[in-house]
Amino acid sequence: MKFVQLVGAIVWLGFLLQGHAWAVDPLYDDTLWNVLREKEIITKEDWVRIQAAQEKKDEAAHKQLDSEFPLAIGYGRKGFEIRTKDGKFATQLQWRFQGRWSYPDRGDEDSFGDFNDNPESTFELRRVRMKIGGHGYQPWIKYYFEVDLQPTRSAGTSGSDTRVIDWRIMLEKFKFLSLQLGQWKVDYNRERRDSSGAQQFVERSIVNSVFTIDRQVGAMLYGHLAPGTLLDSRYYAGVFTGSGRGEANDDDNMMYFGRIQWNFLGRDLKWSQSDIEYHKQPTGSVAFGAYTTIGKCTRWSSSGCGVLGSPSSLGASFTSDGNALDGQYRVEGAVEEFSFKWRGLSIQHEFHWKQIKDAGRPGTATIAAARQSTTNLRGSYAQIGYFPHYVIPVIPKPLEVAFRYAFVDPNVDIKNDKRQEFTGAINWFFAGHKNKLTLDASHLTLDRPIGSDQHEQRVRLQWDVSF
Repeated sequence: MKFVQLVGAIVWLGFLLQGHAWAVDPLYDDTLWNVLREKEIITKEDWVRIQAAQEKKDEAAHKQLDSEFPLAIGYGRKGFEIRTKDGKFATQLQWRFQGRWSYPDRGDEDSFGDFNDNPESTFELRRVRMKIGGHGYQPWIKYYFEVDLQPTRSAGTSGSDTRVIDWRIMLEKFKFLSLQLGQWKVDYNRERRDSSGAQQFVERSIVNSVFTIDRQVGAMLYGHLAPGTLLDSRYYAGVFTGSGRGEANDDDNMMYFGRIQWNFLGRDLKWSQSDIEYHKQPTGSVAFGAYTTIGKCTRWSSSGCGVLGSPSSLGASFTSDGNALDGQYRVEGAVEEFSFKWRGLSIQHEFHWKQIKDAGRPGTATIAAARQSTTNLRGSYAQIGYFPHYVIPVIPKPLEVAFRYAFVDPNVDIKNDKRQEFTGAINWFFAGHKNKLTLDASHLTLDRPIGSDQHEQRVRLQWDVSF
């Protein structure tokens, strides 16, 4: 009988050691070994040796499978990633959520009516986005697109919409010369180019909506020159439709843009606010940008082509883009910019100039007179942030305090029409800009040439998460 049991055990062992023939349930496997040991067909030492051999075989099989499988899957700085092991293809997927509470208004007050409307206490999904990027065929052939999924709708609108806000291809084989094609936030000024997820305050300053050229469709050459030296610099030069996000050009005129950035300490400064990286060495940049375009737009935003709300030099409102003539406005702008980070300290400043020349519309003024209509605008902001833990260790390290001052002069020929912003902020970084809580409070003012000046206070609380 012992002999028959031994033969049976050998047959079972043959099947088990040929694990590639069929899979044996682990529970059944353990039970079989226990039965064989109880019947004293195998010893404990035999059982340990068999288990060790099986584990070694399984490990080898897993390594072989891993080496033969062409894809690697993981999570990194840009989110979930799938890439080929030969390095030729990669895709990153990242989700972003930005929830906000505001009182008494959601946006910036830029007119008398805004300062005197009913107060609102609002919870909103300010941004809910999906980001997909990576490279194909070669690591230097890169792509990126971003979808805005569910922004909170404004009162009176039909509903929220889903829209592709960024899509672009980047050819970056050489650091000194690269090419970008598609639609994106033009690299004109730092405040707008910095992601809304990498801001120091709940939202950008009052300067942004007036002076940004925002997202455009076009092509751009750019490069990084003399990196690591005192001549370390970046340049950008592009041509765009000038019609804003998601819109075809309305005439044969284009927008031309250029920017030069000097990293004057020989260290490159990335597009991001707050010194969460804690720069041990001082790092700063000085930049200048300019653009010119002819079309129907007098301003741009993430919604596309728009119109300024302030009066022109003729004392009338600018014509809405839907009613403007082809080529009615020549818009030109320039910006001076400074940015600096060192040991938890961050400073950022921009000064903007913008000029709008109106070619006029029949029926509103004589064309000859309207052609002489030129409106000049100026605006600036300066902000500073610091992590006080580095001078007062008892203060938690993730806490940052910040302050910003901004002004907009919508028409330099009109006196006492300036808007101002005074904003203080507190940030708590759970995981850098990937997970942070921001509370800011603002004092907003509007000077009026006729009538009493206006002012209002605003409070906002925001949680921003990317994963």
